[in-house]
Amino acid sequence: MEQRVLAVAVLFLGWSLSFCLSQTYLLDDEEGLGRVFDGIGGLSGGGATSRLLVNYAEPYRRQILDYLFKPHFGASLHILKVEIGGDAQTTDGTEPSHMHYENDENYFRGYEWWLMKEAKKRNPNITLIGLPWAFPGWVGHGKNWPYDYPDITAAYVVNWILGAKQYHDLDIQYVGIWNERSYDNKYIKLLRYTLDKSGLGSVRIIASDNLWEPIALSLLLDPELSRAVDVIGAHYPGTNTVMEAVKTKKKLWSSEDYSTFNDEVGGGCWARILNQNYVNGLMTSTISWNLVASYYDELPFGRDGLMTAEEPWSGNYVVESPIWITAHTTQFTQPGWTYLQTVGHLAQGGSYVALTDGKGNLTVVIETMTHDHSVCIRPPLPPFSVTSQNATFQLKGSFVSSSEVVITLHVGTTYPDSPPSARFPKVYKDNFNVPNPSFSEAPNFADQTGVFEYYINMTDPGPHVFTLRQVLTERPVTWVADADQTISVIGDYQWQNLTVVCDVFMESIKTGGVFIAARVDKGGQSVRSAKGVFFWVFADGTYKVTNDLAGQTVLAEGQSGTRAYGWNTLSLTVEGQDVSGLLNGDPLWKKTVVLTPKNGWAAIGTHSFELAQFDNFAVVAE
Repeated sequence: MEQRVLAVAVLFLGWSLSFCLSQTYLLDDEEGLGRVFDGIGGLSGGGATSRLLVNYAEPYRRQILDYLFKPHFGASLHILKVEIGGDAQTTDGTEPSHMHYENDENYFRGYEWWLMKEAKKRNPNITLIGLPWAFPGWVGHGKNWPYDYPDITAAYVVNWILGAKQYHDLDIQYVGIWNERSYDNKYIKLLRYTLDKSGLGSVRIIASDNLWEPIALSLLLDPELSRAVDVIGAHYPGTNTVMEAVKTKKKLWSSEDYSTFNDEVGGGCWARILNQNYVNGLMTSTISWNLVASYYDELPFGRDGLMTAEEPWSGNYVVESPIWITAHTTQFTQPGWTYLQTVGHLAQGGSYVALTDGKGNLTVVIETMTHDHSVCIRPPLPPFSVTSQNATFQLKGSFVSSSEVVITLHVGTTYPDSPPSARFPKVYKDNFNVPNPSFSEAPNFADQTGVFEYYINMTDPGPHVFTLRQVLTERPVTWVADADQTISVIGDYQWQNLTVVCDVFMESIKTGGVFIAARVDKGGQSVRSAKGVFFWVFADGTYKVTNDLAGQTVLAEGQSGTRAYGWNTLSLTVEGQDVSGLLNGDPLWKKTVVLTPKNGWAAIGTHSFELAQFDNFAVVAE
């Protein structure tokens, strides 16, 4: 009689736990199995959290991607979830839409297409998910709400999924439905219908991809809605679910979680929830916001990724503890494995899960993270204690038929250390002369509101054929209070004394306006209240210097003679408390005084959502 060999991987995260006779825990499949494991993932977007990653030179960019996606290497992620860009500020920046306008389609904007293809290169079986956090203004027909015209919104989302396949050979397996305020059951049904009609019957819907309720109750009461939804997703569930969600018998996912600074405490947060999301809440997938902290550190939620890659100019990146914590599950399981029913809490604190592939392989993951070493940013963590303990795990059911136990240990490999960290260069120039850019964004610029894209001006045979253009003409539909102005920041937040120079071109007659800025102190979802030194020129022939993005605190103003459809060179110098500026090489005002802020980024932008171009950007900082 052939004997079956059981391969067991036992992974341990936390404080001391010795395996000897004491408290006994059964690992048994005799009474059946638990839920099917759907994988561990990372989230790029919500928003612009991978912005700086694309600017890394090789081999460092390849190494970062390997740590995230390469099987049996680093995090070995099973899932990549990306933002369906909506031209809106969605936390740390703006990601461009595939449809800025109703009659506009372009499936090469942004970097999420590239990222999904890179993930698939490393793991062909990776699950791809798309979720819109926001929508272009035209989708809402003048309202900050995307569901009054559900057929338009559904077509917009389905176009993105079709474009992923047609232009990038990417199969999107899930699409989420989320809004900070609510969602619309009619829209969910219509989206299901539109997907099916478009030949996308295999694409599954996550709803509401935000909260357990009220969607769970709606699914129980509405059979048609229940047929449309495959997964209930919750954001930051605190490892708990609700009874109504369990009753639906749908897959339950923590579809956005973690969101915590990636130091040792953040790593402990991630270790605890990876286990306890299933033990407490029967969640079969946990997805980290965010995938990689690749945005300026001073933006909201700095360094909240699984690892940090925020210095493309130096090549430096840091492989943080959440990468290796993820590996404890991902390198020893795969989606399609099944949890045992015998999972739970340890007697003296901590938890354990066990999964099997049904072919003789068993993985046990144990965590004993203490309270203070596993606090997540949200929700609040109730008190609990963990103490040293002994544990015995007894195999029962099919697992005891083995003649031996084999512990599977993969060989650990890493890359050499990345280059040392360095500040953003003090002298930086970009003329945007890239005839065939790989990405629509210029290197290191981080759009906070508005979308700034490479532009080829076919009507200009002169020096401004290749420019950077702000392309939005209306406010997007978004849950974040986008500023009334558009702005893209760049550089070193610690800059104090600097000169910013840029050629600008307004395309709105009489109402147009553009600016360059220094010492910009806020970005992300706080950008509306940003302060700094802003040098504006307007198409009505005036200029203004303000201490804020909103333009309310005026430091100087007067006549400039500027008009639309003509190039002008702006130069802004901030030194100590003194501010001076040049227009086309000539002084425009006498030195004025600014007291705060003391430091911040450089920036460019427009007076409103309007077309405008920028060229020959340069900054020199002390």
